[in-house]
Amino acid sequence: MIDDQHPVPTGFTASSTADDVLRGVDLTGRDVVVTGGHGRLGREVTRSLAAAGASVVVAARDTERAAAAVAGIHGVEVQQLDLTEPTSIDAFARRWVMSGRPLHALVNNAALLFTAERLVDARGNERAFSTSHLGHFQLTRALLPALRRAHGARVLTVTSGAARIGQIHWDDLAFARRYDAGAAYAQSKRANVLFTVELDRRHAEDGIRAFAAHPGVVIGPGPHAPDRIAAYREQGLVDEHGETVVDPDNGKKTVEQGAATLVLGAASPLLDGLGGVYLKDGDVARIDDEVRPLTADSIPADASSAMLDPDDARRLWAVSEQLTG
Repeated sequence: MIDDQHPVPTGFTASSTADDVLRGVDLTGRDVVVTGGHGRLGREVTRSLAAAGASVVVAARDTERAAAAVAGIHGVEVQQLDLTEPTSIDAFARRWVMSGRPLHALVNNAALLFTAERLVDARGNERAFSTSHLGHFQLTRALLPALRRAHGARVLTVTSGAARIGQIHWDDLAFARRYDAGAAYAQSKRANVLFTVELDRRHAEDGIRAFAAHPGVVIGPGPHAPDRIAAYREQGLVDEHGETVVDPDNGKKTVEQGAATLVLGAASPLLDGLGGVYLKDGDVARIDDEVRPLTADSIPADASSAMLDPDDARRLWAVSEQLTG
């Protein structure tokens, strides 16, 4: 609810790490799914949740690559899931629901970043929207029986501060007429927040609470691809030597710091009783409706009223139902 969109406060800061957030939290007996839980940020979420005692399933398109990435992390298994393939989503959810296992937390982490050319899935949906939103929409709905079975579950969807500037292109969701990589990415991130708002409205009474979280800008320690260095330098993400700039108070974070807000939404008891809100810097974000430019020194990432709009959230849910069948 937009009335709850203000800091708790939790006591955590932009510099807090995932281990800081979960210190003293016992997740023994909790079952968690993390989509893309083997990639840089996803792997840290997986590792920290497992270290707190959770049994974590990493859902990944490439299971061999995922298994290699999480090898050695106790309490983790890998299962196949392609978020752009409806049959793969249904198969994953069917296996889980039929197993009888509850699902205490679903971390919708996988995403497709900027692509120079427009890509579409088998149903003709633009792939950033398909991966980040539609795939997770279908997966979450298919897993509702397992989430209800937990008698207190969380759905954490990873978004971005780009949701502030993202627009839902209602008349051309697939960017068939004119593709813009930045606009497509921002649309998918706005969709993540709107999905969270409506999911929580629909299912809070079932004991399922939903959160969207901005991890910060996390490019990792490097070395970085040579073709990205110039863009990273222009954005203030690397210094003149190509080294990663870490400045959490200005949104530039390490992997461990970026994962902190994600595990807060997925598992921290500090958010019990809340839902339908957007998180950043280890807490519920404040609302800031001022237009603020993105610069190398400033990365606006607070919540806005527009990205939490309940009417848009309901409309997107209805459209997503149609697009996913």
